[in-house]
Amino acid sequence: MHLLKFGFFISISILGISFVTAAESPYLYQSPVKKADSWLTKSLVSKALDVGLIEKMITQLEAGKHKIDSAVLVQDGYLVLEHYFDGYRADEQHDLRSVTKSIRALLMGIAIDQGYIDGIKDPVFKYLKTHQAKKNKHQFKQEITIEHLLTMSTGLDCNDWDKKSKGQEDKVYKKKDWLQYTLDLPVINNPGEVAYYCSMGAILVAEVIAQASGMDIDDFTEKYLFKPLGINNYSWGHTSKKKDISPSGKRLYMVTRDLAKIGQLVLQNGIWQGQQVVSTSWIEQATIPQVKLAGIDYGFFWWNIPFQINEQLYMAKTATGNGGQYIFVIPALNVVAVFTGDAYNSADDKLPFAIIKDIYLPTLLGSQVPSN
Repeated sequence: MHLLKFGFFISISILGISFVTAAESPYLYQSPVKKADSWLTKSLVSKALDVGLIEKMITQLEAGKHKIDSAVLVQDGYLVLEHYFDGYRADEQHDLRSVTKSIRALLMGIAIDQGYIDGIKDPVFKYLKTHQAKKNKHQFKQEITIEHLLTMSTGLDCNDWDKKSKGQEDKVYKKKDWLQYTLDLPVINNPGEVAYYCSMGAILVAEVIAQASGMDIDDFTEKYLFKPLGINNYSWGHTSKKKDISPSGKRLYMVTRDLAKIGQLVLQNGIWQGQQVVSTSWIEQATIPQVKLAGIDYGFFWWNIPFQINEQLYMAKTATGNGGQYIFVIPALNVVAVFTGDAYNSADDKLPFAIIKDIYLPTLLGSQVPSN
């Protein structure tokens, strides 16, 4: 279950993390290693930036108790920081959880760009031919559009943050046919009226793309997104014990450097190495506020998270996943920050927010932010 119920500005001691012993030796900053994955690398020192806060942060994380597995930072298109914790490897795939939703949003834009789908105002059932509502039939179900799926405002009784909701994801995972069960949920609001965090809507998005294109979502993703970005170390899976999960129901497992490519694609308005992979208009539409969830601005499976530094506000276009999976895209600073973690169903997964606010932004801005 996803736990993005913010109260996310955690205080950390430098940094505020608790630790048990001092590090045997302090971390000394070094620029990432260049590999055959299209990333250029550069040292923050070469940018005349003070890396002291970053060194203290990693030293303390190495010595303390936390659940961050990896951290990657990109500025101006260069990989400038890469670190892995507790034996986690650079080539090790990580369960992205709900970050997969944000990638599905990009895939929907591609499906529209490629002409498989006419537009987000289209009703879902224009493309979803293999499934129809069999229970709780209501005219409103025929009015649910792709846009309603993308903004989690279908009107169905589907709320991952409410254990009483019939469409809460953990309940659905026990059902035989997730798609059919979701379409059979009761209608509790008019479509577009109220937004509730609903993972099943994201799965329906993937199925709409699959049926519209005639390709399983994994094949579609490979052809139109991962191949152009040079991403090949990935897989699809799920923590559910069911063996017959449809491709549209599975989540992505990726390595951190490749996850940063997704962020860079968004930062560059859909362009990767000169190729327009996703239209600029779609990137803008998907990442600007469309609705509010938990009081936070939400686009098409992308959050808008504000960070305030010295009275200046920096907006981060953000993909989030349970456990501490994050892509932060900060256009004002030309920055992408990526984290993976294993703080599942725990408030500990919010630590990257504090790192962004108290470590990364002061470093990149060349300023020291006084602690509260």
